[in-house]
Parts: sequence; C-alpha cells; structure tokens
Amino acid sequence: MTTPLALYIHWPFCLSKCPYCDFNSHEAGLIDQGGWRRAYLNRLNDLAERTEGRVVETVFFGGGTPSLMEAGTVAALLNQVHRLWPVAPNLEVTLEANPTTAEGGKFSDFASAGVNRLSIGVQSLDDQALKFLGRAHNANEASNAIRLAAKTFERFSFDLIYALPGQGQADWADQMAKALTFEPEHLSVYQLTVEPGTGFHKTKVAEVEEDLGAKLYDQTQESLSSAGLPAYEISNHARAGGECRHNLIYWNGGDYLGIGPGAHGRITLDGTVHATQEIPNPTSWLKAMRSEAGPEVRCQALSAEERAEELLMMGLRTIWGVDAKSFETKTGLSLAERLSPTGLETLQAENLITWDGQILKTTNQGRPLLNGILAALID
Repeated sequence: MTTPLALYIHWPFCLSKCPYCDFNSHEAGLIDQGGWRRAYLNRLNDLAERTEGRVVETVFFGGGTPSLMEAGTVAALLNQVHRLWPVAPNLEVTLEANPTTAEGGKFSDFASAGVNRLSIGVQSLDDQALKFLGRAHNANEASNAIRLAAKTFERFSFDLIYALPGQGQADWADQMAKALTFEPEHLSVYQLTVEPGTGFHKTKVAEVEEDLGAKLYDQTQESLSSAGLPAYEISNHARAGGECRHNLIYWNGGDYLGIGPGAHGRITLDGTVHATQEIPNPTSWLKAMRSEAGPEVRCQALSAEERAEELLMMGLRTIWGVDAKSFETKTGLSLAERLSPTGLETLQAENLITWDGQILKTTNQGRPLLNGILAALID
C-alpha cells in the first residue's frame, strides 16, 4: 500500500502585491497563458516519472492568484494528472481565488474543469479594513463572491485577517458574526504579522500589542467553536469533515509534489524524505522549463534529526498532535527520547502541552506559542 500523494501547483501572479504579503507572488502584466500551460504540463510529466504508481489524493492551485489562470489551463492540468497517476475517487481539488476575479462564468468554468473546493481571499468584510490591507475588492464584492462559491462548488472556504491597527474586540466580533452568516464549512483566520520585505514593513506599520493579540486569538477560538467551527490547526477552523485534506497531508508529514516558481515539496525516494524547491523567479522558471536542460530543482535528503524537527513543528500545529509510533516509523527515532524531560515537565505544568507517553499535543493555550514550545522541547 502506497502513502497518499498531494500535488501543489503555484501560480505566481497577482493583479497587485498586497502590503502584508510575503509569499512568492508578483504583479501580473501580460501573461503568456499558453506558455505557462505548456510549462506546467511538462513539469507534471517530469515528476510523474519519479512517483509512478502513487495515488494522488489532493491537488491545490495556490499563489499568487490562481483565479487569474485560464480555466482551460486548470482543466488541462487536471486531465494530465488523471493520465499520469492513479487518482483517489474522492480527489480534493482546491483553487485559491480573489473576489475581484469572481465573475460568474469563470467560477462555473473552474468547477467544470474539476475544481471542487474554492478558497477565497476575502481577508475582511469591512471596506475600511480592505482599503488598509491593499485589497482590490470591497465588502460587497467579497459577499457576492462567497455566495457564488456556495452555489457553484461542492465546498468553499474563505480567509480573514484580524488584529489590524485600531481593531478592538467589538470590531472583530462584528467581523466574525458577518462571516458566520454565510454558513461556511471552513474558515482560515490569521493574525496580522508584519514580515520583513513586505509593504507594511517598509512603511513601519505596527502590530497590535501582544496582550490584545492574545485576547483576539482567544475570542476567535471561543466564537468559532461555539458556532460549530472549532480550530483543527493554529489558524484553520472547520465543521466536522470540512477540514482541508491537502493541508492535512502537509501537517501529518505526508509526501507532496510542488511545481511552479518557488514551490516546495517533500517526496520519499528510496526510503528517504527529500525536500525540494523550484526556481523562485517566474521568468527564470519559465525560461528553464523551455530549455533542454530542464528546471533546476533543489533536492536535499533530510536527516533523521531534520525530519524529526519538521514532524514536531508541523504536527503540533494541529489538535491531533504527534503520535509516537508514527513518529518512530517516519524517523527511526524515539519521540520520548527526543524530548527534553525538563521542557516536558515545565510545559505540562503551564498547561501548554499534554503528553501521555504516546500522543504529544499542544493545548489551545499552547498552540499559538509553538515556536517557544519547540525550543523548550528539543534539547
């Protein structure tokens, strides 16, 4: 029996660069849609040779703004996936979209192409907040896009950002109340952070004070849990069965292929997990795909220690935590022996983690403090 395989396809273009964004995204001018389609198809062929027989469980079109892709490109890529790999009968196909690219015809075309889960970059349902975030849509367009997604796709999700400068608990409660009127099965909710190299970093936008950020986080957990959308990961909430299966493969330490500029992957070759990354610059990536030599891909075998640290970092993001038996199978290392006894004792006393000798989990209180927890757990 083979382990499931996920496929991530990175579309690097956006209409504009948002000031909070530190993803590998670039403002789009004139895009050679045909050239990019051919490049992606060729890359799928390359990767299929190394993963023959693996069953593809999920496909995720991320970005950037994948809804700027032609629906014909999405259809061609999904058809190629079906030709190259065995595909799970309940294949999950997610595409990220912005409300400004929410024309009814395009959503319908994406659904016809094989997309069955849409993730919408709403970020806020307040016009003033959207303007601050540099978004091109307004609250009415966001609402219309959500309603259209609900009618068009089997499943949908949307993103929200909280802890904006000047935002208080009452403001955030109003945002969540508006969001819940759409009865989503999944919400991704992120606290605003100002990352180096972003527009907000350059203009010295200040993050909210730590105490207020913690209150807003707690408020989010309580409100969404009460509404039937408990957190299953630090920033992701879902009704039972509504979790993003693609992301669960990441967090559970599964294999995934990443194609497109800057895309990362994790793939098991000859019993060893390898980390991959493709050329980040879109122009360079496309040029490499057109050359006889093909793309330059960083491919590095992970040591048992590197793999262990990664499994802890990813698994402790979720409510299920890290299973000791699975950890040992994937790394050859004992989880109990890997953990600091002093760190375990301290973190348990502070109610930040739980450990019963088999399952290591972060608590609701501990999950947002993951970096500090990892530092204390690992000698």
